[in-house]
Amino acid sequence: MRRATRSFALRPTARQLWAGADSLTAHRGFVSVAKPETTRVGWVGTGVMGGHMCGHLLSAGYQVTLYSRTAEKAQGLLGRGAKLAASPKEVAQQSDVVFTMVGFPHDVRSVILGSSGVLEGLCSDGVVVDMTTSEPSLALDIYNEAKKKGVHSIDAPVSGGDVGAKEARLSIMVGGDEEAVSAVKPLFDVMGKNIVHLGPASSGQHTKMVNQILIATTMVGMVEGLLYGHKAGLDLNQVIEAVGKGAAGSWSINNLGPRIVKRNFDPGFFVEHFIKDMGIALKEAERMKLSLPGLGLAHQLYVAVAAQGHGRKGTHALQLALEKLNNMDHDHSSPKSGLPKAL
Repeated sequence: MRRATRSFALRPTARQLWAGADSLTAHRGFVSVAKPETTRVGWVGTGVMGGHMCGHLLSAGYQVTLYSRTAEKAQGLLGRGAKLAASPKEVAQQSDVVFTMVGFPHDVRSVILGSSGVLEGLCSDGVVVDMTTSEPSLALDIYNEAKKKGVHSIDAPVSGGDVGAKEARLSIMVGGDEEAVSAVKPLFDVMGKNIVHLGPASSGQHTKMVNQILIATTMVGMVEGLLYGHKAGLDLNQVIEAVGKGAAGSWSINNLGPRIVKRNFDPGFFVEHFIKDMGIALKEAERMKLSLPGLGLAHQLYVAVAAQGHGRKGTHALQLALEKLNNMDHDHSSPKSGLPKAL
């Protein structure tokens, strides 16, 4: 059966623009730049970050059809005008561009490449954009399968956590063909403030691995620094204010440090997902014959966090594992620092 072709198609080249509007109207096979008036958006995955990101598209005036394995997580979006579909395939059948934001690589494979996945429903010249942090090799698999079906694929993982997703300040790392990326750029602009096209398919995922390696070792340093400050009898809120504006300043200390002091370990990004990301980076490093001992240490520390029952807490729950390592009592906080006292 021949696949239907929609008017949503790759944007013209400069030469074709020069040829004039009449020739563009006659030519088929381009992805026009996304606009709220003409572009139908699909969304798969409405978790901690995905719900906020999808919400920004609704606020920008886009028509959204979504799928969520947990229906109650989608209720807020449905109340704002989104339509609910029964499967990723059904989402794709009603969309020009479909975004996926799920948990693990096997979830990505299922919702995009599965029998009820996005590629089974997306028409020719549609675009699928995976924003999950996933395996670079899987991004290439999706790209190649999409190409066979006349569909465009982009890998675009993000950084910025729940705060960045909520405030539309995400950093978006993009891999894929330039024409398709340019076409969906207005959609990225709705969700983030720093959108960088790194190169061909899988470049976004490789860049996200760089991001996660940097964060992994930074988190270890941040937690150890706060533990040191606590043992020295310092007011940790003042410490964070002092170092957060200097050379040791980081997103982690300025955003997650205060949460640690308040003993708020709610997830902006799950520990179990971070362990997954570090595992992908270690696997890629091994394939490249690259030794990353700092990442290996951070990975093992986070495995300990999960083993202690904190896999569904935020990544800053690393604090809890190092407190236990240092024999600190979680039930009796120091009134000055907010952290536990040593037994």
